[in-house]
Amino acid sequence: MEFDDVIMSRRSIRGYLDKPVPRELIEEVLALAMRAPSSMNTQPWHFHVITGEPLARIRVGNTERILAGEPDSREFRKGVPFAGVHRERQIVVAKQLFSAMGIERDDKDARQDWVLRGFRQFDAPVCVIITYDRACDGSDDSPFDCGAVSTALVNAAWSRGLGCVINSQGIMQSPVVREHAGLPDDQVIMKSIALGWPDESFPANAVVSERKSVAEAAMFVGFD
Repeated sequence: MEFDDVIMSRRSIRGYLDKPVPRELIEEVLALAMRAPSSMNTQPWHFHVITGEPLARIRVGNTERILAGEPDSREFRKGVPFAGVHRERQIVVAKQLFSAMGIERDDKDARQDWVLRGFRQFDAPVCVIITYDRACDGSDDSPFDCGAVSTALVNAAWSRGLGCVINSQGIMQSPVVREHAGLPDDQVIMKSIALGWPDESFPANAVVSERKSVAEAAMFVGFD
């Protein structure tokens, strides 16, 4: 695929085929992703690629803990709840997804099931946990660099016919992730990325989130 085609056609995939992804293909995607820039070439990121029984145990543990009311234990700062235009954009994409899935506003069971899909890594065959070196903790550069490599990863995957969705629900219960993924203590959990072959029959996969315009996002100084 041409670069522009990858960028313009990629979308978040929340429904996957029950089809394994070859390790060699994932390694190819990661090699491309790691060409992402990082602060002073520190490359603080690590990828913990999980499938099969370990991933199933994480899904069960995440779901059981959230249903039991366990508090959020993710390891990165989440800040204050979205407000203003940021909250509006969050609501718009939620409405798009609920509409595509036929989930009515008052259908609490369907809405809860949709939320739990996130804690199950959207039932994808592969989950990639992004971490960074704890030695770099406290600097905003390392999370920024993990964002860059995550973006590169989802675009590289799309160029190979794979779909992804970057999410936080999959790592909100960090003790579960640490236990079953075998994460070392010298790593800080940043994000999770569901990865697999897109199920084109899954309605939410057709949703294209809206983007603000260049005019809204950019300020040009010193141009005629």
